[in-house]
Amino acid sequence: MALSGPGQTAGISVFVDHMITDLDVGRSAVSLAYMVGTLGGALALPWIGRAVDRFGVRRVLAFVAAGFGAFLVGLACVQEVVGLTVGFVGARALGQGGMTLIATTAVAISVTRNRGALLGITSSVGAAGISLFPLLAERLIALVGWRYTFAAEAALVWIVVVPIVVWGLRGVVRVETAGEGSGADGSTPPPAPQWPLRAIARTSVFWAMAAAVACSGLVSTAVFFHQISVLGEQGLTATQAAANFLPQTVAGLGAALLFGAAADRYSPKLLLSAAMAMHALALVLLPLVGPGPSALAYGIALGSAASGARAVESAALPYYFGTANLGSLRGLTQSIVVASTAVGPILLSLAYQWAGSYRPGILGLALLCALVAGAVLFARPPRPRSHHATPAPADSESAPNTGWPGEPPTRA
Repeated sequence: MALSGPGQTAGISVFVDHMITDLDVGRSAVSLAYMVGTLGGALALPWIGRAVDRFGVRRVLAFVAAGFGAFLVGLACVQEVVGLTVGFVGARALGQGGMTLIATTAVAISVTRNRGALLGITSSVGAAGISLFPLLAERLIALVGWRYTFAAEAALVWIVVVPIVVWGLRGVVRVETAGEGSGADGSTPPPAPQWPLRAIARTSVFWAMAAAVACSGLVSTAVFFHQISVLGEQGLTATQAAANFLPQTVAGLGAALLFGAAADRYSPKLLLSAAMAMHALALVLLPLVGPGPSALAYGIALGSAASGARAVESAALPYYFGTANLGSLRGLTQSIVVASTAVGPILLSLAYQWAGSYRPGILGLALLCALVAGAVLFARPPRPRSHHATPAPADSESAPNTGWPGEPPTRA
């Protein structure tokens, strides 16, 4: 998960200004290339998820890592906007999407106890690794240039992931269970029914989770992609703006642990709503940010919100719907999330061109987060469903046997 960093917005953002200067293109052109590349990458994620279900984690990870490194080498050689767009397609599909999907799916299909907490640990450690890429990349760019830095990242992906594929994932075994028995009592959960994507897509709680993480991805990507420029408008230097990724990720590490553990005990609707409210608060505070403690507080709030939303979504999917088709399900949700991240940077860039400042666009994103936070609370939890073959009514929303703690069970 840490090695997805070169394909994450935070990892790419430090290259943006150098690309604009070296390729002699405008900021909106780069943002548009990033949007098209991200949308193209999102189309591949359902196929990657299905491949995980069919061929297993190790084989798919080997393919994804090999392709990810190849696209990073392609970005190192790019000469114009078309090539840049193609490079973004691969980096977003295989890095930001594929590597993250495989990491969380590998844990979810192998773990039955305290799944939320362990997914939180996975996200936290991965986020800590991701946070190093902007800082290290900026230093390396200053020494050898942005092209050689992309090539060095490609070599790092290949060198680290190959041993993980060969030795690190030998023990991954799919356990066909839901997470409802993963509490402190240590009881083993009963087998979960196999939930086809069509049935899952009829539940409002699935779309509530998808809307929340999509909004979180859109907002986070918009701000992260333009972070050097956005915080520069608030008086921070380029080094200070890049360094702000560190408190964002450290706070995200703690938030992923906290939200992941809470996902084993509390309603995901409440947790997702809280994460979106934190997004809105961080963006509202951005116009007040300056060098020093205010920038630190902004970074903490934004990092906590983004990581919290991802941690809850990762734990909620296997909890509600089991692990039988988890790769395909996560491929679908990741596709939605990655597609949403494509829109954020270009929207904020256009808002900046229209207003001459980032503030109107930032406040508009804050309003969107607040609306989603309220809408998530109205999603109905899935109806409990027996593990027997009795079908639920066509208009009911079904999930494995029990509802979330804090959400009263509904009669089938």
